[in-house]
Amino acid sequence: MRLDLTADPIELTAALVDVPSVSGDETALADAVQAALAEQAPHFELHRLGNNVLARTNLGRESRVMLAGHLDTVPIADNVPSSRKGGLLYGCGTSDMKAGDAVFLHLAATIAEPVHDLTLVFYDCEEIEAARNGLGFVERELPEWLAADLAILGEPTNGAVEAGCQGTLRFQLRFTGTRAHSARSWLGSNAIHAAADALATLRDYQARTVDIDGCVYREGLQAVKVTGGVAGNVVPDEAVLEVNFRFAPDRSLAQAQDHIRELFAEPVFTDGSPGALPGLSAPVVQDFIRLTGQEPVAKYGWTDVSRFSALGIPALNFGPGDPNMAHKRDEYVDPAKITAGTEVLRGFLSR
Repeated sequence: MRLDLTADPIELTAALVDVPSVSGDETALADAVQAALAEQAPHFELHRLGNNVLARTNLGRESRVMLAGHLDTVPIADNVPSSRKGGLLYGCGTSDMKAGDAVFLHLAATIAEPVHDLTLVFYDCEEIEAARNGLGFVERELPEWLAADLAILGEPTNGAVEAGCQGTLRFQLRFTGTRAHSARSWLGSNAIHAAADALATLRDYQARTVDIDGCVYREGLQAVKVTGGVAGNVVPDEAVLEVNFRFAPDRSLAQAQDHIRELFAEPVFTDGSPGALPGLSAPVVQDFIRLTGQEPVAKYGWTDVSRFSALGIPALNFGPGDPNMAHKRDEYVDPAKITAGTEVLRGFLSR
């Protein structure tokens, strides 16, 4: 399939959606993006790493801006190809985040002399386990491609500027008991009942609200899964409570783990990623924020800005999609947001 990067980015969004790219199956879309950049943006140096497509200008500008977006989507839910209804563009990935990708691709092809050198990173496997994340692969294999003075991630923000992100920590609380026939329950000890104190701690937990550089981050500690039980007539001897802690970026991952240890005995940590501080002081960041005319707000949720922050690169989330529509069967994007986001970035990159 040939992508026309010079077309209206609304039409380009629809074209991207019409190429299925569920996590782990992005080859067709990566091929199309690579071919389009090679044909229509010849001023970019182009490189392919697996299903990650990298491009950059080398114009000797004083600063470099990175535009990064993932190519993959969650599994399709009878929502490909794209469709139009009520002035909205529907389809898997419209909001998260092919609209953002379309904006970046369109600008790459239509701005021949950007005021900043540009790096484009279109990567795979963002929607699944972190070990397969294509951005992490690029960081390990080609770290020089991730050098920049500002990274803008096209995750859905509904056109707002969202700074930094929360960290995320997942852990299990495991409870044991003694199995017995439920008709003679006094001979056993119920592992599910043993979780009651932990559940009460979660219910009564008072989460922090933290203001960092004017961005207010709210923490959250929530049980997300409970497993246990053997049969309808058996006292269970094992239960597992899975919990997710979303923490403000003033805590490191280690500090977040220490906080959990203060609350619960013997938590078993299964996954975790640090957050990202807003990073709003860099001059190029200030320039972008002034141009948008918006006050940045905190990002609720974890995004790959955390990876950029760990590399010492100020990073922002800025995309036309609506985060509330991400991953939904009726996922859509408002075309007006695509147009507005394109013009903001065009003004920033070409003024």
